[in-house]
Amino acid sequence: MPTFTRFASSHSTKAKLHEIRIKHQRHCRRDWLFYNLKMKSTPLKRSVINRSIEEAKAAFQQFGIHLPPFAFRQAQEWEQPSADADEIRDCMLGWDATDFGSGRFEQIGRTLFTLRNGTSRKPGYPKVYAEKLLFDPEGQRAPAHFHHAKMEDICCRAGGNILVQLTGVNAEDAPSDQPIFAKVDGVRVQVEPRGIIRLRPGMSVCIPPRTIHQFWAEEGCGIAVSSEVSSVCDDWSDNFFLEPAERFPKIEEDAARTHYLCHEYPTL
Repeated sequence: MPTFTRFASSHSTKAKLHEIRIKHQRHCRRDWLFYNLKMKSTPLKRSVINRSIEEAKAAFQQFGIHLPPFAFRQAQEWEQPSADADEIRDCMLGWDATDFGSGRFEQIGRTLFTLRNGTSRKPGYPKVYAEKLLFDPEGQRAPAHFHHAKMEDICCRAGGNILVQLTGVNAEDAPSDQPIFAKVDGVRVQVEPRGIIRLRPGMSVCIPPRTIHQFWAEEGCGIAVSSEVSSVCDDWSDNFFLEPAERFPKIEEDAARTHYLCHEYPTL
């Protein structure tokens, strides 16, 4: 079985190589772990990011989901940064669009808006929770992944159904062949490896740390909006993917930026 590894933007290349070599020594057949450092992904076009944000705004509006004022703040308004908005920048609130380095945004991608979050990377942000809104067009999903620290509820908010696939991991961070237990709206259910839970609007599932998960809008049900309510989200170091992936993609500036993404804000 393949092992999961963390591809975290905060690590230096040397540190990444060291981490990967250690894992390679433990799992000698997993040569693909070296592949991520040589990955030449197609950059995500800024025009695609701009379009996906506008589509997400329209979907949220269609379903009566309101966004805070800073969701509509244009790029030029961020270019004279003020300390009053430090929490937005430091906790990575706001728009997030990524193809995870896949080069296939329509299939492997995500557009979301982080409403609130904390961080342990800088002092002064004591929140221990986070909340995100996710735009779920049919046919698109994030890569299968898990977190070592974060516990999260995935909630189907509006539109079509959300399908959530779950698998546990063993002590070596490899997919487990044992069933796991999950809570669906507070009810304990047993889930076989790669089992799927269907969430209709209003339903949610709690995903504990060290649970591989992937979710998407059910085909034939239309666009969905989901949300994630979780402990603090650290997207720099707490994402573990089965396949090589980049949490924040390279971007081709083929159009003017309309919104800064959550990891792009100008600093003071």
